[in-house]
Amino acid sequence: MVSVAEQLALIKRGADELLVESELLEKLGRGRPLRVKAGFDPTAPDLHLGHTVLINKLRQFQLLGHQVIFLIGDFTGMIGDPSGKSVTRPPLTRDQVLENAETYKAQVFKILDPALTEVAFNSTWMDVLTPSDFIRLASSYTVARMLERDDFQKRYSGNQPIAIHEFLYPLVQGYDSVALNADVELGGTDQKFNLLMGRELQRAYGQEPQSVLTMPLLEGLDGVKKMSKSLGNYVGIQEAPGVMYGKLVSMPDHLMWRYFELLSFRSVEEVDQFRRDVEGGANPRDIKIKLAEEIVERFHGAEAAATAHRSTGNRLQAGEVPKDLPDVELVSEEPMPVAAVLNQAGLAKNAAIARDLLRSGGVRVDGQVVDRDFRFELDRWYVCQVGKRSFARVSLKRAVAMADR
Repeated sequence: MVSVAEQLALIKRGADELLVESELLEKLGRGRPLRVKAGFDPTAPDLHLGHTVLINKLRQFQLLGHQVIFLIGDFTGMIGDPSGKSVTRPPLTRDQVLENAETYKAQVFKILDPALTEVAFNSTWMDVLTPSDFIRLASSYTVARMLERDDFQKRYSGNQPIAIHEFLYPLVQGYDSVALNADVELGGTDQKFNLLMGRELQRAYGQEPQSVLTMPLLEGLDGVKKMSKSLGNYVGIQEAPGVMYGKLVSMPDHLMWRYFELLSFRSVEEVDQFRRDVEGGANPRDIKIKLAEEIVERFHGAEAAATAHRSTGNRLQAGEVPKDLPDVELVSEEPMPVAAVLNQAGLAKNAAIARDLLRSGGVRVDGQVVDRDFRFELDRWYVCQVGKRSFARVSLKRAVAMADR
């Protein structure tokens, strides 16, 4: 049996904040499975690795013997979470929410054990609340406290409109914890206000307040901004094995430790050994390959993970991508246009030929066809394919960094 101390260490791994640790220790000490909740609004059909940070943590709770509740916010999804938003989000229709919810279930069970997962929809209890129930719910919190939220405060002081239904969102999310009698709720750091609302409402409804565990927002492949499909710095969990593998192996070296912490199921001791290996002179790419293969296997199986390097670039028609691509490091002080990179890297004889290849769709970067507007950013690796048979991993390094090597 896993001790309370061992459970707490695993629960806190990679977490940003635990509120309140003493309360969670007391709950763990009772020796019964805790009800652990995380809510997901199905506002888009596809999940990326950033979404899986919470799901991975839920899986860890399952391994510790706790009851995981994967809450699909089909009711709250029609409101739209205002967290971090500068404008009111357009509500989704019920049909849109339900369609996205079905794809969510299919994707999350690549991580969670279906037999140990309770799937809940918050419309189950929200649709049956009467107007008087809503009045009681709304009376549990004040407008002044609601305006303490950073995003609401900025919009209010900036004379940006805040719709009344947006005030309902944190109340409804908090009431979900009451309806589920949650012991623990997980969420991203941007959800802290909503998570604490659950504690407040549980007290108001005579329940023991839940513990709150916030998880960091995963940086995208650029290593700077939050992973987002709209920013193009994402790894989709339904992407082809080769595309997923190529993106992960091409990430900046420093970023892989963050991904190991938040995405890998390897032990802390094993990851620490990887760090020591790199500090001792091991090639960081070899370590990133281990991470890439682990994640590809999670979503596509062991066989796909073993052969992903052959299909980097979404099974390119040109054939297999070499496992040991040549590494080309160029010196630059700023992002560089793709045509100049191809020329300097020796992948095109001159800039004119590079532009012709780009116009004809003959250049792929990380498996995606790019045009002449594409720019290479500093300090990250890109897998490049030019024509049918020319491949290389290319990175732009600052002159100072190159001189220090």
